[in-house]
Amino acid sequence: MIELIKKAFEEDLPNGDLTTLSLQLGSVPGQAKLLAKQDLILTGTEVFTGCILYMDPEAKISWQFKSGDQVLKNQIIALVTGDLTLILQAERVALNFLCHLCGIATLTKQFVAQIRHTDTQILDTRKTTPGMREIEKQAVRDGGGTNHRMNLSDAILIKDNHIAAAGGIKDAIIRIRRATKRPIEVECKNIEEVQIAVQHDVQQILLDNMDVEMLKKCLKEIPKPIKTEASGNMTLNRVREVAELGVDFISVGALTHSAAYADMSLKFDWNLK
Repeated sequence: MIELIKKAFEEDLPNGDLTTLSLQLGSVPGQAKLLAKQDLILTGTEVFTGCILYMDPEAKISWQFKSGDQVLKNQIIALVTGDLTLILQAERVALNFLCHLCGIATLTKQFVAQIRHTDTQILDTRKTTPGMREIEKQAVRDGGGTNHRMNLSDAILIKDNHIAAAGGIKDAIIRIRRATKRPIEVECKNIEEVQIAVQHDVQQILLDNMDVEMLKKCLKEIPKPIKTEASGNMTLNRVREVAELGVDFISVGALTHSAAYADMSLKFDWNLK
């Protein structure tokens, strides 16, 4: 994480903060309040703290909530004590990380809430910001979601390009099964592909971009030992209906690639007397 933080500051402060340094304030001991400007789910406390300490190693952060907690609009999330001149220079980088990650956790919680009455789990995907996958997937967990594979080395998932490269879904499964005994998940786009997958020793089937009627038909073809995952065009308005069909998982790329920033600010209590 320190390398990620370092790169962020190199991007934002390549030659120092021209405005703050030109004010010639010197060291200004004081406190800043991290304030929620909307209801949100808290996550990203470690990276926020790391950003503050990167600029002011003597700063103290007192968190009023823990990761995974709901924070309401206008509540104080944390108190930051230290050299305000240095903390001011860390403000935007620290908030960029925190607002982004809390946005992910907050959106994840909204999806989870829609299907709470079912046994379906909400999964993330690998559609993450380069270099930020670990903390973005942590944000999903703090929002109540479940991580899919962390990377391509984690698990086998046969997707459309693999199927095309192998000459068909059957050949793709057979070739991979010859190479490994690890569990196989395969992406299917229609009922014919589902039927082939069921016959060829797979442990999970991803039902991709199907409407509700097609999902119903495909689920009837899949025996219980095989796990099912629905994916594609999953919105808050649609996810409940899909979960109620009985799929084991619903993967939502939007959790990490389209979550809006959570709105919060760092309010400084300057005492220049």
